[in-house]
Amino acid sequence: MRTLACIAACILIAAPGVRADQRESHLVIRERGNDTFAAGASVRVSQPVKGDLVATGGELRIAAPVTGDLLAAGGTLRIEGAAGQDLYAAGGQVALDGSVARNARVAGGSVSVGPQARIAGNASLAGGRIELLGGIGGYLQVAGGRVLIDGRVDGDVDAAAGELELGPRARIAGKLRYRGGEALKQDAAAQVLGGIERLEIPLHRKEGRFAGQGRAAGRAAHGVWTLGLMALAAVLVAALPGVFARVADAVRTRVGWSLLAGFIALATIPVGVLVLCVTVIGIPLALLALLGYLALLLVGYVAAGVALGDAVLKRWLAARAGLKGWRALFAALGVLAIGLLALIPWLGGFVAFLALLAGMGALLLQLKPSAAPGAA
Repeated sequence: MRTLACIAACILIAAPGVRADQRESHLVIRERGNDTFAAGASVRVSQPVKGDLVATGGELRIAAPVTGDLLAAGGTLRIEGAAGQDLYAAGGQVALDGSVARNARVAGGSVSVGPQARIAGNASLAGGRIELLGGIGGYLQVAGGRVLIDGRVDGDVDAAAGELELGPRARIAGKLRYRGGEALKQDAAAQVLGGIERLEIPLHRKEGRFAGQGRAAGRAAHGVWTLGLMALAAVLVAALPGVFARVADAVRTRVGWSLLAGFIALATIPVGVLVLCVTVIGIPLALLALLGYLALLLVGYVAAGVALGDAVLKRWLAARAGLKGWRALFAALGVLAIGLLALIPWLGGFVAFLALLAGMGALLLQLKPSAAPGAA
């Protein structure tokens, strides 16, 4: 069950209009054993958590220690407490001022690791602007438009940035490898004991005005695209709740048929469009078929996120599973979860492909007429 919770929680929530059912500014969704799940427009966690913490909100502040994993996402996210195991965080603005006993994976529009922060293990940071002032006990992987390292890293550093700067308090015990459009800016007091290596940028990324920023731009584009799909998922569920309830049910209960139908559509529709283009009279129909195919790809991917969101909502908040607002919220979160999984090397692309096939197939299964009442 922890895996399902992690997938649902590694999210960037865009739901300032969600109302809490309690008088406080935060809403505790569920406490299951020692684990705590919290969500709301404004969330503050001020009591120690004995197990894992899954928290999300427009404004989110973690001010208490967490014994287990800490999974948090929000528009504005500040982590001041200690994470007893791993940290997974995503948000528009993410600030880490506490400690992490193991590894940290953080992504956001801007990411700040404060001077008092300490990550005992490895760290992966991604964002438009990244500032590292604290300490990391292992290696650092960082990708962003502008990256400042002005703290201690006990291992190697692999960086990809449009602008990379080492401040006067930068202490890197290992080797610094970086790709960037601009030369490294290094303060005279900064230390890199393992040496510095500037890696070559692939030729197809050297061309153009924004040379060296292809990777950061690609990540930013992926984030913007995912946010757009999240909004689309919320709108579709709100506008067509019955249709997408059936689609989500098909993904969960008829996953084999959904995958098969999605694969057949993915393979055969482009061939049909090509055949129609051979004849002049078939070109208008081919264009319509192509537009429909593109729409099917888009909505199919979103449908997979809707199904994931519905499954999590029914599992953890069954009492609210029938509320349109909550369904729209969790549909958006499901899309974001798949988008984050898609970033995982090798495995991520396969997961996203399966999600696309299942969503497309579930949509197409809705075209099959329902059996008449009393039919066998």
